[in-house]
Amino acid sequence: MLKKLTLAVLAAFATAALADINVGVSVSATGPAASLGIPEKNTIALLPTTIGGQKVNYIVLDDATDPTAATKNIKKLISENKVDVMIGSTTTPNSLAMMDVAVDNETPLISMAGSAIVVEPMDAKRHWVFKTAQNDAHMATALVQHMTDKNVQTVAFIGFADAYGEGWYKEFAKIAEARKLKIVGSERFQRNDTSVTGQILKIMAAKPDAVLIGGAGTPAALPQKALKEKGYKGLIYQTHGVANNDFLRVGGKDVEGAFLPVGPMVVAAQLPNDNPVKKSALEYVNKYEAAHGKGSVSSFGGHAWDAGLLLQNAIPQALKKAQPGTKEFRKALRDALEGTTNLAGAHGIFNLTPNDHQGFDQRARVMVTIENNTWKLLQ
Repeated sequence: MLKKLTLAVLAAFATAALADINVGVSVSATGPAASLGIPEKNTIALLPTTIGGQKVNYIVLDDATDPTAATKNIKKLISENKVDVMIGSTTTPNSLAMMDVAVDNETPLISMAGSAIVVEPMDAKRHWVFKTAQNDAHMATALVQHMTDKNVQTVAFIGFADAYGEGWYKEFAKIAEARKLKIVGSERFQRNDTSVTGQILKIMAAKPDAVLIGGAGTPAALPQKALKEKGYKGLIYQTHGVANNDFLRVGGKDVEGAFLPVGPMVVAAQLPNDNPVKKSALEYVNKYEAAHGKGSVSSFGGHAWDAGLLLQNAIPQALKKAQPGTKEFRKALRDALEGTTNLAGAHGIFNLTPNDHQGFDQRARVMVTIENNTWKLLQ
């Protein structure tokens, strides 16, 4: 009897030691942000299935660029799949929608969205949230510097009528004011709009030296097409939210000459050899293109890759403290993510702290222009 009991206890310990790590993923693989979410989904398939000697399962759901669907996804993944950590979502509104569920269940959430509001200001909710996309402030600083170098004095803004557009306007306006740039117009549009003629006519009437489009993915091409159609001759700027080939395809000749800040991964092969991100960026580019073809890589897949790198760095530390599938493991994983230092990713060097759950510095951005339907690094 004692022998049977001993064997049962040993079997239980063996089962615990072999518990899988479950990673929930919600991406916008369809809907207006599909051009962002599809490369993210493709990238998840490239992540390792064993970390720290433990099997890792990735359960991927599509939220169709809908915050309500994103909320349903995270609830399902936590309640049914018992995930230890969440990656997602693609967009800022969807990520914000998922935050309450993550914190209520004390489950770490790694967002791939751009807006700083996902992790700022740090509070009890954001204590559980991290992000891999550059904050708007990182990119806006580079963008405003380029504008001042080009002697831009007046600028108009047109952006999404959601958290992404508002977040970008807030950061841009703050930095523009400090650099004595005058904002002469501010308009909004929906991600699924088919016309922005009214907004563009108002912007044209203000005669700005430059226009900044605060959008992401293929919908951000619409205002630039309208500006070209109406004969606008000033400078046009986009955000890092458009850095994928689908935007180039949809925009065509109308987006030629636009300026934008991007993560260094977008132009990894053009980076000087002493750039600290070049090696890690090229590692991802080469792996993605080996699976999906030359020229197929996009900025957004890089955010998913970096989420994977954060987990590869944090999971072995968390395993020293607790077993997957437990509240203790989720907390240990959160703590390990927050302690990430000098981790080279596809888009920059991560140094996370209790007050900074993004962790990038100026090494996470470069300025590019669109030339001959591709991205060209500006020296």
